[in-house]
Amino acid sequence: MSSTTSVENPKVSSLFQPLQVGAVKLRNRLVMAPLTRGRAGKERIPNQLMQEYYTQRASAGLIISEATQISEQAAGWSETPGIHNQEQVEGWQKITEAVHQQGGLIYLQLWHTGRASHPYFQPNGQLPVSASAIKAEGNAYTAEGKKPYVTPRALETDEIPSVVQDYVNATKRAQAAGFDGVEIHAANGYLIDQFIRDCSNHRTDAYGGSIENRLRFLLDITEAVVNQWSSDRVGVRLSPTNFFNDMRDSDPVATFTRASEALNQFNLAYLHILEALPGHMLAAAEEPRVGLHMRKAFNGVFMVNGGYDAVTGTAAIDNNEADLISYGVPFIANPDLPKRYRQDASLNEADPSTFYTHEAKGYIDYPKLAA
Repeated sequence: MSSTTSVENPKVSSLFQPLQVGAVKLRNRLVMAPLTRGRAGKERIPNQLMQEYYTQRASAGLIISEATQISEQAAGWSETPGIHNQEQVEGWQKITEAVHQQGGLIYLQLWHTGRASHPYFQPNGQLPVSASAIKAEGNAYTAEGKKPYVTPRALETDEIPSVVQDYVNATKRAQAAGFDGVEIHAANGYLIDQFIRDCSNHRTDAYGGSIENRLRFLLDITEAVVNQWSSDRVGVRLSPTNFFNDMRDSDPVATFTRASEALNQFNLAYLHILEALPGHMLAAAEEPRVGLHMRKAFNGVFMVNGGYDAVTGTAAIDNNEADLISYGVPFIANPDLPKRYRQDASLNEADPSTFYTHEAKGYIDYPKLAA
C-alpha cells in the first residue's frame, strides 16, 4: 500500500455518478460482484465474520451478496450460506442492517448449483439435478476436499414448478431479511444456465430444444420472483461465454441476445453479465463477444463484470457499453475500493489461497487506506 493523495482522479469521474437502479439510487457505479467465499460454517448460517466483511465494503454503490442457496437441494459448495430457514434469515438480517447503517445497499444472489453439486451435499445422498443427465467435467468443493462431479438426474417436467417455488420462498426470506433486492443467478454453469445452454440441455419437453424453450426455465423463475416482490427489486445475471463448470453454447450470440430481449418484459432493476475482458483468466478466447449484442437488446440498466479496473470500467460507461461495473477480486482485497479508485491510490493484492478457506485471514484483514 502506497501513500495517497486527497486529489480526486478526474479520469474516472463517470464511475462516481449516482444512478437510479430500480427502486434504489446508487451513490456510485461500482458494484461489489457476487463472490463465493465459504465463511458461513457447516450450518450455512450468516455470521459475525460475514457481517464484518460486508460492512467493510458498504461504500460500494451496491453489494451483491455471495451466491446463496435457495434450498438444501441447491447446495454445492462447502460452508456457503443459505436462505432456506429462519436462522439463516436472522443471520442475514444482521448483515443487511449493518450495511444499511453505513449507507450501503445490498442485494441477495439466489443460487441453485444444479449438476455442479455432489451427493455429498444432497439430502440423503441423492443425485444432484440438472436440465439433462449430462455430467460436467470438474470438481465439487467439499469439507473432505474436491470430489469429481457425478452424472446428475434430469428434473422431471412436473418437478420444475417446485424448484420455481423454491426461488419464490427464498425471495420472501430475502425480503424478511432486509435486502434491497435479489439477483437471480443464471450464470456460471449453475442450474438455470444448465437449462439455457445447449451443451447441458438435451431435453425434448417444453424446456429443451429451441432457444425459446431453453429460456423458459429462466423466464418462469424471473416471472415468479418479480411477482413475489417487485420488478424494480430484481436483477438477473448471465454469462454468455463463460466456460466455468464445463459450459458452452453452439450459438451464444443468438441465445443470449434472445434472453436479453425476453427479459425486457419484466422491467428488471438490471441485467448483469459476466463476459471477461481479453486476457482475463475467464475470457473465452475462441468465442464471439456477446455483451454488445445484449446491451443493444436489453432496455434497462446494464452491468458488466470480468477483469475491469478503474480505467476500463470508466471507458465502458463513457462508451455506453454499460451503466454499472461490478468488481470481484478488487473488492476482496480492497474493502475501500471506491475511495482508492477515486484517489488513484494503489491497491492491495489479493491472496487467492484464502478465497475459499473458512477463517478471518484473507477475508476481513485487508487494510483500508490510511486516513
